[in-house]
Amino acid sequence: MSGAALTADAFLGGRLTVRQPARGFRAGVDAVMLAAAVPARSGDTVLELGCGVGTASLCLARRVAGLDLTGIEREADYATLARENAAGNAIGMSIFTADLSRLPDPVRVQSFDHVIANPPYYVPDTRTGAADAGREAALAEDTDLRTWIDVATRRLAPGGWLTLIQRADRLRDVLAACDDRLGALEVLPLAPRHGRAARLVLLRARKGGRSPMVLHAPVVLHEGDRHERDGESYAAEIAGVLRDALPMPWPGR
Repeated sequence: MSGAALTADAFLGGRLTVRQPARGFRAGVDAVMLAAAVPARSGDTVLELGCGVGTASLCLARRVAGLDLTGIEREADYATLARENAAGNAIGMSIFTADLSRLPDPVRVQSFDHVIANPPYYVPDTRTGAADAGREAALAEDTDLRTWIDVATRRLAPGGWLTLIQRADRLRDVLAACDDRLGALEVLPLAPRHGRAARLVLLRARKGGRSPMVLHAPVVLHEGDRHERDGESYAAEIAGVLRDALPMPWPGR
């Protein structure tokens, strides 16, 4: 990817700058919200499956200092950008160019306190494919959700947390892929506005957890029930997530 094919985009109110393709798959608010949902503490180990240019992990590192970050990305150009983005933001992160179904030995033998992921949202043949190969690889599933969640579960330490974001209409697939190794499941729907159906969901699950599953009330992303003016209309708590590196407002059990 040449310099002319890249943009430098500010996240978290300018606390983080990410270089990414001008055309192709581009990280946005989904990655920020994923990072904000991870219940990590300083000193924890974090593995991101399909890290792209590193946005979610780097946003998490801006919120929680002292994390040990690892990323897996199969697209070599994106993995290279992830390494450059980590270095450019002075954040330590080990990034491996590999398919998640064939993890490199240093990752395969390690257990992590957290595994995070933003798996592709779409099943192939249910949509028109993207012209850009990188965008299509990020959006259209060719490694199924069951494999994503199985790999994540295997890499979690006992008591570790899986956190992922996915389209609401794929929630059935997500839950079906969470077997008895995972418990304490919590689903947080993300609704665009009051009175609108959720389009995205955040999931937390704990390896070895035994608490019953909880389906939380939706978090509403925007103020009002319709778009009435130019510019952003994020609810105050979501603006804090996106601009001030605050954690996602997560209801207590």
